[in-house]
Amino acid sequence: MKKIEENCPVFFFWVTVKLKSFVIREFRTNQSTNQIMKKLRWVMDGGFWDVDVSTPVTLDGVARPVPGEVLPLGLTRGPRLSRPKQIDFFQRFMAMPFVPSFSNSLSLQRVLSLPLPSFARETWFSTLLGQFDVQKFVTSLRRNGLRQESDASSLQSIWRHLSDPNLYALNFSSEWLLTPEDTMLLSLEAHADDKTPRKKAVLHHKFPHHNLTLEATSPALFVDHLGNYWDVPFTWALDLASVASDSGTSCHFCINHTVGSPKQCEEHPMSSEPPSLLPGLCAKCAVSVKKNFDIWRSEAPKIKMVQPYDIFLSNPHISASATLGTVVTASLGDKSLRAHTKDESFGFRAKGANSAILADLFATASLSFQHGHFQKRFLDLTRFYTRLDIPLGLKFLVGASQVAFDLYNSKAPSIEAVQAICPTASLLIQQQIAGPFSFRVDAGVSLNLKKEWYFNVNDPVVAVEYALQVLGSAKALAWYSPKQREFMIELRFVET
Repeated sequence: MKKIEENCPVFFFWVTVKLKSFVIREFRTNQSTNQIMKKLRWVMDGGFWDVDVSTPVTLDGVARPVPGEVLPLGLTRGPRLSRPKQIDFFQRFMAMPFVPSFSNSLSLQRVLSLPLPSFARETWFSTLLGQFDVQKFVTSLRRNGLRQESDASSLQSIWRHLSDPNLYALNFSSEWLLTPEDTMLLSLEAHADDKTPRKKAVLHHKFPHHNLTLEATSPALFVDHLGNYWDVPFTWALDLASVASDSGTSCHFCINHTVGSPKQCEEHPMSSEPPSLLPGLCAKCAVSVKKNFDIWRSEAPKIKMVQPYDIFLSNPHISASATLGTVVTASLGDKSLRAHTKDESFGFRAKGANSAILADLFATASLSFQHGHFQKRFLDLTRFYTRLDIPLGLKFLVGASQVAFDLYNSKAPSIEAVQAICPTASLLIQQQIAGPFSFRVDAGVSLNLKKEWYFNVNDPVVAVEYALQVLGSAKALAWYSPKQREFMIELRFVET
């Protein structure tokens, strides 16, 4: 970094200082959430917790997965900068007057920072985020057509189309740093073609070794593993989690209460409503033990006086980790009557007239490989990461017993029994292209013995990353989901 700053022009050095001060200020107002995410919470959170999902469907860029359904690594992420702050960063430091996104149609987004008194600028961030639907505008022009008229008439016709309120959506958001340990976010989102505005309130509190999140949303947007979006009239949630660590014991406790029946978004085909989104109260508690293993770590020296494009991706290695834990779920209301009726994965059940308690073990294993220090201009980073989600206790034992019984009796095991004991995998492959640019693919893989190729590739997500070298570990990420037909540009920090 020292050599870079000495050789840079004065203007670039000034931009660097401003960039660093921006990130430090924004992280100060988000410290209670970002302390959680020193590393990606792939192993346990990816399969058992409602980690926010990136999506361009809403202006704040966030949806929640249907509880209990695993989504691709490229979409699920822990706490991050809010969407208005991301767009503000792109506008101020990456020369992007408008940030594009795609979900059913192409849209452009721009954020305006609202004026605040000088004494509150360090602890208060208030914005108005606007979205313009380009595809609807072009379709409207084509449908009505522009006649061969004078230039003034043509401009009036274009202005008339631009004045259509159905082309716009607005999001008002305010974030406060209440104390060094507490932050609050309030947001209101409105679409001209949707009569129901989205309202959200989030409070984060940082304890010495835990993080607490309280959230209320109306309506709340959820997405299931099939890619269907659901609106739930009202939800509130409490989440208490241990601060992420490389190894050791951790605990996680959450409560989720939903009010009203889920409604599927109109643009998606109708399907049966997920039982976990039905009205009721659900509490989940898990305790797990995680252990990391270094199989190999490079001792080759790095290039001196050259800063890596990402300091957390500069150490070649092969490592593995394993997690073993237990989870207990208690539910009240409609969701307790229908949840898990088709899922035989829980080892213990206690079901009443309007309540249920479910408990079992879970286990995951992961393998990480990296080649290159990410310092050279070309092909100096190759990454591979995989996470195996092993079937839960009773489901695994039943399947394994059936396979052993069939083999003992010299019978061919049934396809259903073999698939019951096979884990599902999540894969990440990343390759540097040139300089700070790299290409990555995230996907889920599951065994399907009924198909000719025996494997299903689920929900692939392709992305191009641009590493922001001056920030140490940050990136602008442009990703596309072929299944969802969604495109989005995000700003992400401190991923490993």
